Amino acid sequence: MDFLDLVTQVIDLRSFSNLWYWIVLAILWSTLSHWVLGIPFHLVQRARRGDEDSLRDLQTLAEINTRRILDFASVSGTTMVASSAFVITSLVVLGWVYRVEFCQALVLLVLPLILVTALSIRTATILRETGFENLALRLRNHRLMVQGMGVVFIFLTAFWGMYVNVSVSRLY
Repeated sequence: MDFLDLVTQVIDLRSFSNLWYWIVLAILWSTLSHWVLGIPFHLVQRARRGDEDSLRDLQTLAEINTRRILDFASVSGTTMVASSAFVITSLVVLGWVYRVEFCQALVLLVLPLILVTALSIRTATILRETGFENLALRLRNHRLMVQGMGVVFIFLTAFWGMYVNVSVSRLY
């Protein structure tokens, strides 16, 4: 076995049959649902239970991260939307028109990230407009929406991955 064969066996571009892809998918959604607007959710839970230090920390982190997210969106929002649209469109064309499985897998990872980012900007805007009232409740609702998106996208990814694996196995 030469080096090139070893590399192509270790780095398999058939994503849906690769264990590493599914590990990355699980870590992605676990991280997205734990960090709510850049705030660890256990801090939100402690603040909801009435811990004064956690409530003060939550308020401070929410103000900092909301300002950071909204500043980034106002400065780079148009560029990021255009770049994201270009990348997603390119990956969709490569994935579904030219049948590149790796690009299909990337779309199923990157598209939800873009949607969660848009949801985070929306939540940050609402928090700033309301003066951070009902902060813990709004962050919990944001997390629930992210988890709902996670359930939908994990199901779609698993469904599409099974379909791809079954149709590819019939070809061989």
